[in-house]
Amino acid sequence: MSDAASDTPAPLPPSPWERGRPARSRVTPARVPLSRVRVVEAAFVVLDRQGLDGLSMRQVAAELGVTVSALYAHVSSKADLLELMYTRLFVGFDLPEPDRERWQEQLRDFARSVRRRLLSHRDMARISMAHVPFTAELLPHVEALLAIFRTAGLPDRISAEAGDLISTYINGFVLEEGMWQDRAAADEAGGSSLARPDWREMAGEMQNYFASLPEEDYPHLRALSGLMVTDSSDDRFDIGLEIILRGLASYLPDPAPSPPSQ
Repeated sequence: MSDAASDTPAPLPPSPWERGRPARSRVTPARVPLSRVRVVEAAFVVLDRQGLDGLSMRQVAAELGVTVSALYAHVSSKADLLELMYTRLFVGFDLPEPDRERWQEQLRDFARSVRRRLLSHRDMARISMAHVPFTAELLPHVEALLAIFRTAGLPDRISAEAGDLISTYINGFVLEEGMWQDRAAADEAGGSSLARPDWREMAGEMQNYFASLPEEDYPHLRALSGLMVTDSSDDRFDIGLEIILRGLASYLPDPAPSPPSQ
């Protein structure tokens, strides 16, 4: 008998609690079929890891463990995939019934919610700015937003422009946030001495810089140096939004004068 044979353990008899059970077989987990939903989910994984510039059909296919050609049974192109991702971001997003007395509060809630959704995935603001939100899935959101403007009493010309104005503000703000985050992450990963991951530290340096400028050339920057870049991103976003809302409110018609008392 060889040494190898002698080292092989003898099979154990079945235990009392296993007698009568069928022999166990090795089960191979079922392969989850590819679908449009899975392609979009994988695209978000790649986007968060590599950013928009690193998002490609090849990378999405690698994430799913399939060939690139398999993706085209579910999406027609990268542009189609980006549109599906943008649409997916707003699944379950609903605007309330317009309320003439609460229109500014409703728009604040709308803007904050859109910002949160854009921030939930890397570079979504870039995708949003390149996407026209007039697809069948997103048209109801546009309609509901216009209803808030018109119910508030804003003139039609202002209502027609206000939605684009607010969307541009949200996208631009989130785009800036993402750029600073990517810059800080890149500097930190590369060991750069220029890394500024701490916003408060960077804000303090900017304030000191503005305060040190020659007063004869930059009187306003010096005067406001202690008030600039002092707030968190949330506070800055709200202040900018408030400026827009107050501007829109200035277009409301003057209320009708009360009749004279008898």
